[in-house]
Amino acid sequence: MLIIALAALLPVVILMYYVYHKDFNPEPKNLVFKGFIYGAIATFVSTLISGPLMRMGFFTLEPHGALECLKTAFFGAAIPEECAKLLMLWLLLRHCAEFDERYDGIVYAVAVGLGFAALENIQYVIAAGADWFHVSLSRALFAVPGHFAFAVVMGYYYSLNHFYGDAASAGTRVKMILYPVLLHGTYDFIVFLSGLDTAVSGLLTLVFLWFCFRLFKSTRQRILTTAGDEDLRARIMRDSAPEDNLPDEQ
Repeated sequence: MLIIALAALLPVVILMYYVYHKDFNPEPKNLVFKGFIYGAIATFVSTLISGPLMRMGFFTLEPHGALECLKTAFFGAAIPEECAKLLMLWLLLRHCAEFDERYDGIVYAVAVGLGFAALENIQYVIAAGADWFHVSLSRALFAVPGHFAFAVVMGYYYSLNHFYGDAASAGTRVKMILYPVLLHGTYDFIVFLSGLDTAVSGLLTLVFLWFCFRLFKSTRQRILTTAGDEDLRARIMRDSAPEDNLPDEQ
């Protein structure tokens, strides 16, 4: 059982370590761990959304055909799971004084996303029985990086909304949930299609994962560039202030 738990959690720990140590001013470990726990709780919260959607006929647990795969990908997974994660991220950060840099939003969102992935991994690996190794390997290569990517996007736009406040556009607030849902739904749709065409699904999944990590790098660079530009503007204003305030020559 210990080996199974390690197999389920190792990819989550590796990605969390990677993101955490990309932060120039690392967040308190207890808060990151709290975010991880909130993410695990989000797995239960998501069922409060997906359950009613399934009873209303929005999706089925055993989709057949591309249309049913699409409906299950979005209504059965992407929408309820990303909404639950966003709720838990908001609960985590709503009164958090440590949330003082744009990159922090990504760190905490990834903690929530990987907490969700960790509990989901354990559930899937245990349910796999004798096939646990194959399932854990598959999820380590695909599902966990997927949750990581969805969280990066959510954290990026959550930070923009937080730091710009009322100045943030309505589009930024919408993107905070819309883009993670679109990415998640697209990923799950590809996975569900594997039952229809394994080769095509496998190729699309590899392309999607490559996109995920490019997304993280570009998002982090955008944050650093924006922060650098603002620091530069602040220094220019600070340096020019004494000259503006010099007394007039007599």
